[in-house]
Amino acid sequence: MLSVVSAAARQAMASQAPPRYSVAMNKDENPALSDSVVAEGARRPPPKIGMVSLGCPKALVDSERILSRLRAEGYVFAPDYAGAEAVIVNTCGFLDSAKEESLDAIGEAIAENGRVIVTGCLGEEAETIRKAHPNVLAVTGSQAYEAVVAAVREAAPIPADPFTDLAPRAEPGEASAVRLTPRHYAYLKISEGCDHKCRFCIIPSMRGRLASRSAADVVAEGARLVRAGVRELLVISQDTSAYGKDLGYAASAFRGAEIRAHIVDLARALGGLRDEMERPPWVRLHYVYPYPHVDDLIPLMSDGAVLPYLDIPFQHASPKVLKSMRRPADEAKTLDRIAAWRAAQPDLALRSTFIVGFPGETEADFEHLLSWLTEAGIDRVGCFKYENVAGAAAAELPDHVPEPLKQERWERLMAHARALSEARLKAKIGRTLDVIIDDVDEEGASGRSRYDAPEVDGAVFIDSDYEDLSPGDVVSVEIDEASDYDLWGGRVA
Repeated sequence: MLSVVSAAARQAMASQAPPRYSVAMNKDENPALSDSVVAEGARRPPPKIGMVSLGCPKALVDSERILSRLRAEGYVFAPDYAGAEAVIVNTCGFLDSAKEESLDAIGEAIAENGRVIVTGCLGEEAETIRKAHPNVLAVTGSQAYEAVVAAVREAAPIPADPFTDLAPRAEPGEASAVRLTPRHYAYLKISEGCDHKCRFCIIPSMRGRLASRSAADVVAEGARLVRAGVRELLVISQDTSAYGKDLGYAASAFRGAEIRAHIVDLARALGGLRDEMERPPWVRLHYVYPYPHVDDLIPLMSDGAVLPYLDIPFQHASPKVLKSMRRPADEAKTLDRIAAWRAAQPDLALRSTFIVGFPGETEADFEHLLSWLTEAGIDRVGCFKYENVAGAAAAELPDHVPEPLKQERWERLMAHARALSEARLKAKIGRTLDVIIDDVDEEGASGRSRYDAPEVDGAVFIDSDYEDLSPGDVVSVEIDEASDYDLWGGRVA
């Protein structure tokens, strides 16, 4: 069976790091994935396709786009390997450990199904894939939607049917497009690629330079999602702060208004959307680099246009290590900026990920990072041990840190971050928080506050007066208990 979330994703969630997804066709949460979604009047059953999606939320959006195009052509989706005529594996190739997981997933799909099409970041290394699994049907790179669809057509062609071949079908991007997330939240990708040249990263070589969508296109998709019942829009890209730079921040028209392709203008427009009940969506910003114009997002939090939450990939704090990484190295100025943000928006929650064991990192560098975490007050912390990645410049640097020392530093940083998180969450006891419900069962309900993103952050648990709740509801909860990452409380009328 295809699992909903991979073991790596669960481990990543436990360590507060970005997850890798393995997504199956969940017909309970996504009726669009049901076998019954066939053009009305079809006389022959269309082929069933399976999907395994690994990697970050940006890759998950790629999987949704692929499945939307296939659905528009009349394919339906299998909830397990046995029912599929072909299986697509959307791979991750960012780290060697991710490559191994991707190769394992391909091997599992071949063993369980036998007819496998590979796409995604690791697809850029077709020779590596074919050497490990010579029987794959096709290999394409990231964002190669048309090539994937062409490979599916060849592997599992739809039988010609004069009753349905001329019938119109939904286009990708319409509210009926396939999504792999629950109904009440969705990832909204605003750009592809990245212009940074970080020594540890090969994303630009896999996904290219920054390529932003027009503001009108993004807001139109957001509006479709909100009309379809989405209560939370999670804005993602490789560098959200750089959105629109490649377009010269050009404006485009949406519903008669000009919207500039700039993250501040885009966030304001998304926060101004409304569903049929005139409810605004939660708008959550991920992968925000701390450029000066991010300061202009803070007032939007006070206005309620965006959530008081920023996901910022700081990666480290030591000026020496940051310089070696080819990252912005003025961490003192960053601390000043964070202090100014918190002065203007005391409720601001910050999430970030860090790398320990980067070549040349000393004990003094690591201790500096721990102190910086405390001073910056990072609410949610993910951490990776540095890995050599083929094609990344960091592999050629001297003074690589031994693996046992990387592990020891990783454990120390996560223990430190856990203590910081526990202290910050205990300060929320007695407060009443808005909570969006993610899950309800016979034992209670669980959801997230405005300060928690799905999959990677903590949860709020409600164990009384929950029977009438459904995923997507937003309720007020008085917090009465806290742990290192999670909160508990009761509903407030």
